[in-house]
This record gives sequence, structure tokens and C-alpha cells, in this order.
Amino acid sequence: MSHFTVFDVDFPADAKQRVIVNTDAKNEADDQYAIVHAVLTPSFDLHGIIPAHYGTRKTPTSMQESHDETVKLLRLMNLEGQVRIEDGAPLALPDESTPADSLGARLIIEEAMKDDDRPLHIAFYGPLTDMASALLLEPEIQDRRVRVIWIGGGPWPSGGGEYNLSNDIHAANVVMKSRAEVWQVPSSVYRTMGVTYAELIEKVYPQGEIGKYLVEQLIEHNAKKRSVMEYRSLGDSPCIGIIMDSECGQWTWRPAPTFDQQMRYQHTGQYRPIRVYENVNTRFVHEDFFAKLAQFIRRGSRNFEH
Repeated sequence: MSHFTVFDVDFPADAKQRVIVNTDAKNEADDQYAIVHAVLTPSFDLHGIIPAHYGTRKTPTSMQESHDETVKLLRLMNLEGQVRIEDGAPLALPDESTPADSLGARLIIEEAMKDDDRPLHIAFYGPLTDMASALLLEPEIQDRRVRVIWIGGGPWPSGGGEYNLSNDIHAANVVMKSRAEVWQVPSSVYRTMGVTYAELIEKVYPQGEIGKYLVEQLIEHNAKKRSVMEYRSLGDSPCIGIIMDSECGQWTWRPAPTFDQQMRYQHTGQYRPIRVYENVNTRFVHEDFFAKLAQFIRRGSRNFEH
């Protein structure tokens, strides 16, 4: 078998996509796949991972649990200490004018304010608390080359209950009312990212300690929540695909909505357009992850200095 991998391909530094990942990592079982995928994408200039809260309904220490899960994933990949981790806010915003200052929000500001012509992609797998806080702490970043890529919000045009949005409606409104560029992947799209146990067992489970953990924790999570399921939607993974290739799904520009307390869209038409994805190429995203994970294990490393 050839030892040539994607990690041996030369991606010039100035051509790499600038990326920060913000993740409620321990909330369910799919963030883990999108975190590993981001780390294993050599065309990404990964500036850091921000562990995020996911409310208080499941645990009073959700951000800390996201932090611990992020560290665990990197340790299982033998990459602990090689990726910057800065914690986000422990709780949602109290209103639309009060930021929750954190090292994670400061990382966003730091990278957004750098003199770099490349857009900064900030992938949010959960609530928008840390983005909203960064905007409130340093409003100038909304006029920098920042792209907020958010897995969240209900189906267009009506909306309604959606978990990521529910964990900080105030933050979502701050971001939507800002001038920052937003790419939204609503629940009607991210729920289509299904994979079956059979596929995961064949393609992920054999790939070292990290592959074994990814599959086992997913099956364990399903067993607790809905044991009849033989699949799961890897709903955070569209972030990776649309940063790699913004055309890996169909999308339209729509005036940014705001959200009421029932999470319904409020279409006032007064805010700048956002990009709303209507579908994502599931094959492109999942097969890229499977291949990168297998090549990472075969190669035995990922050289961040390459």
C-alpha cells in the first residue's frame, strides 16, 4: 500500500484557509467527528479550538466538559499540546448588550484583527455566544474579513425550536444584526448528514484509538437517547465541507432574520444578507473525513509544520 497521503501534499501557507473551531464538544456525539476532521484538514490554517457551553439543562459545567472532551480527542490522536485551546464563555449572554468575556472571545478578536488578506472562518458547532461576545467587545471585527459559519437555526422560513439556537438566542440576534458575514446551515440541512453504524464500523472503527473512540462514544450516546437508532447525523460536519469548498452545497443570500423567544424567524428585511445553505454534498464531506482519518493513521502523524 502506498504511504502517500494528503498530509504529504504541499499547501502553501498563504493559500490555506484560516479557521477557528468553536464547539460544544460533549453535548452529543457528532462534534467529535467535526473536530477531528478540522484538525486533519491540511489546507486549513487552524488557529485554535474554542470549547463552548451548551446550556445548563444537561449539566451545570457544560463548557468545562467540552474542554475536557476536546483535550481527550487530541490526546487520542497524539496531538495534545499541538493545537491551541482557549475556553469560551460558561453560560449564555444575559441580554443583547452584555458580552461574556472569555479567552475564546479574545482569540476571535486577536485573529480577526490580524493583518491578513485571507478570510477568517469561524465554525460554530453550537451556540453563538463567543462570536456575539467578540462583536460586543470589539465591534470593529464585523468589518474585517470574518466569516461566521453556524450550524443552527430551524428550517426556513418559519424556524422554531432548534437546540444550538436555544442555548443562546440573544447571541444569535447579536450576530444577525451585525455586519459580519454569516453562512448558516439550518437544521433542515444538518440533519441530512446521516451515517449508519455499519459504515462507521467499517471505515472509522479500525483507525487507531481515535477511530475506536469515535464509534464507541456515538453508539453509547444513541443507546442512552434512542436505542432503536442504527445511524446518526454528523450534523456539525457541514462546516468543514463548506470551508473547504463553499459550493459543496446549494445556497441563497437572504436578508438576515432575528429570532423571537420561540426561535421563530423574524423577517424584518432591515439587516444585511446572509448565506443560507439549502443542502450539502454529504458524500464530499463524509468520504473526505474517512479518507483523511485512514491516511492519518497509516502515516502515523500529521505534520503541522509542513
